[in-house]
Amino acid sequence: MATLKEDLAALKIDHSERASGGRKSPWIAILLVVLAVGAGGWYWTTRVQAASVKVASASVKTGGSSGPGAVLDASGYVTARRRATVSSKVTGKVVEVFVEEGQSVRQGQVLARLDDSQMRAALGFANAQLSAAKKSFAEDQARLREAELNFQRRERLLKDGVVGRAEVDTAQAEVDSLKARIAYTQQQVVVAEAQVHMRQTDLNDMVVRAPFSGVAISKDAQAGEMISPVSAGGGFTRTGIGTIVDMTSLEIEVDVNESFINRVRAGQKVSSVLDAYPDWSIPSHVITTVPSADRQKATVRVRIAFEKLDPRILPDMGVKVSFLRDEEPTDAAAPVSRLSVPKAAVRTVDGRTVLFVVQDDRVERRAIRAGPEDGDQIEIVSGISVGERVVIEGPATLRDGDRVKIQP
Repeated sequence: MATLKEDLAALKIDHSERASGGRKSPWIAILLVVLAVGAGGWYWTTRVQAASVKVASASVKTGGSSGPGAVLDASGYVTARRRATVSSKVTGKVVEVFVEEGQSVRQGQVLARLDDSQMRAALGFANAQLSAAKKSFAEDQARLREAELNFQRRERLLKDGVVGRAEVDTAQAEVDSLKARIAYTQQQVVVAEAQVHMRQTDLNDMVVRAPFSGVAISKDAQAGEMISPVSAGGGFTRTGIGTIVDMTSLEIEVDVNESFINRVRAGQKVSSVLDAYPDWSIPSHVITTVPSADRQKATVRVRIAFEKLDPRILPDMGVKVSFLRDEEPTDAAAPVSRLSVPKAAVRTVDGRTVLFVVQDDRVERRAIRAGPEDGDQIEIVSGISVGERVVIEGPATLRDGDRVKIQP
């Protein structure tokens, strides 16, 4: 009987333990619900919810043998190979300026005059020294003729025994001395002539002339200002009269990314469009590639010449250029077809060039091989087919297999 009571007591429920267990179980259930909701939200956001994208279809461009497509686009500026800020050789005060902006000038034309009063005075002094040297030379020549006559008389008297040998020697010494003096004064005349030439050159330097024919694009000095070939005077001294540009030396300079410089060669045809005239395509060609790279910008400079100059082309104008592909000798009956898509569709993921192709309501990431660019289009050598739709605008986090919603 006692054993039966003990067994029944063992089956009795401890209410304290039940109460303790009842306080823990609801928190576990809540935690499980939160985790389930979070996992569902993540799946909905990343895999279920459709990302909004814009698409374009891969199209085929057919080209004949002319090959007008561009292999590379770049932008730069119109520059002049001959451009000079004209200044004087010496520091001086500007008296007159004869040039204005936009005025055509000829080589050697007077652009300005400086105050030359001091140079004229120096030239007058040099001319006076030259005149004095010439007169001294003439005087010494007259004295030499007299000394030679006296020497000849002394020699005749010596033969007649009238004078002694000492007097003849004295007359000979006088002749030799005058000859030496004449040689000295002759050199003095040469020195004086050089001084006159130097002072005349200084006077000529007071006139500023055009070094070549061109157009004045700036006027930097006015009458009454000081001008110097070097910067001086704390900013109150001008360093030039004006700037002249040779309009026949205009060309284009562009910086090409060094990764694409292999698409550029000397003599290559180029289509140039000025920012000021977007509807005017100017035939051009590559002059040369400057054999030096800019390590800061990773670019190489390319010089481009205009096939024909035009008055509308001005220095420092912005210009966009397209380097054209070479002519391809193909059969006219079999035109070349090229598959292209907008450049915005091409992405680089993990070092590979890819496109996102829309299949039904999802995207497929596809590796491609890209060809040359042509304006806002890029040629696709392999990876997609004509008519397939590619994403040209969408989230940066787009992944393979994501759902998408196409914007109209």
